[in-house]
Amino acid sequence: MIKHIVLFKMKDRSPENIEAAANVLRNLQGKIEVLISLEVGVDVLRSERSFDISLTAEFASLEDLQAYQVHPLHQEVIQYMNEVREQSVAVDYEI
Repeated sequence: MIKHIVLFKMKDRSPENIEAAANVLRNLQGKIEVLISLEVGVDVLRSERSFDISLTAEFASLEDLQAYQVHPLHQEVIQYMNEVREQSVAVDYEI
């Protein structure tokens, strides 16, 4: 099992903009076969060091994660997030 975690810091950190981006991420749920689970969270502390949104996804294998990375729906989300995010960081690990 592979866990994929991404944190996003938005350019526009207004609650409305953050929620809109979180909803774009949530919209992936159930639309990509290899995506076992998806959790999207919005930061509640809103401190200067906080990232605004977290995405946690699970995949059965590294091959499934790689298939997700190139899936057309995921590519559309990447394009959107590249426009609205200031920064992102990710970690992928085996569980």
